[in-house]
Amino acid sequence: MLSYLKGTVAAIQTTSNHRVTLVLEVNQIGYELQIPPRLVQQLPGVGESTQVFTHLQVKEDQMVLYGFGSAAERDLFRRLISVSGIGAALAIALLDTLSLPELVQAIVTGNTRALTKTPGVGAKTAERIALELKTKLAEWRNFNKLDTLKSGQPAPAILEDVEMTLLALGYSSGEVAQAIQAVSQDAVAAKSTNPEDWIRSAITWLSSQ
Repeated sequence: MLSYLKGTVAAIQTTSNHRVTLVLEVNQIGYELQIPPRLVQQLPGVGESTQVFTHLQVKEDQMVLYGFGSAAERDLFRRLISVSGIGAALAIALLDTLSLPELVQAIVTGNTRALTKTPGVGAKTAERIALELKTKLAEWRNFNKLDTLKSGQPAPAILEDVEMTLLALGYSSGEVAQAIQAVSQDAVAAKSTNPEDWIRSAITWLSSQ
């Protein structure tokens, strides 16, 4: 029904349950859109114009309009809520916890460890998401020519060992993700199938920051 809205940022509000609402004025009409908190960083200031891609959810007792920074992000949201047991709030949380390429990569490779970083997503839910969307998202990503993470990323089992070890050493999830991405771009280090090699390289990179 509504593909996108282009208008002026009237307000950005955060509720007590951490939901973020964008009020977008279009032709003197203010639209309330629930958006991923991550999108706030990309939006211009109040009074400036922007374009937001939308998804309208109609329930028996209410209508909720969701907003996204790109058509691809909106389409991924729609695929996530098609999974049994995944509601809009959880889909928004997944999109907010991981970047679009990271989320698609995690689902396509079955990296449930990465998916469970999202609050509210347990192991069984992560497995269900990967099972139902793995093939669909691989085709969708190729069709849309989306950027993918470097092919040097370790296999899911190795990645999980590396993440768990680094987290146990006190590094944050963000630091771990950056370190793994940095190591994956090293042609020599990325070829290793030994988790210890990845861990050493990641620690070396983190120590140099």
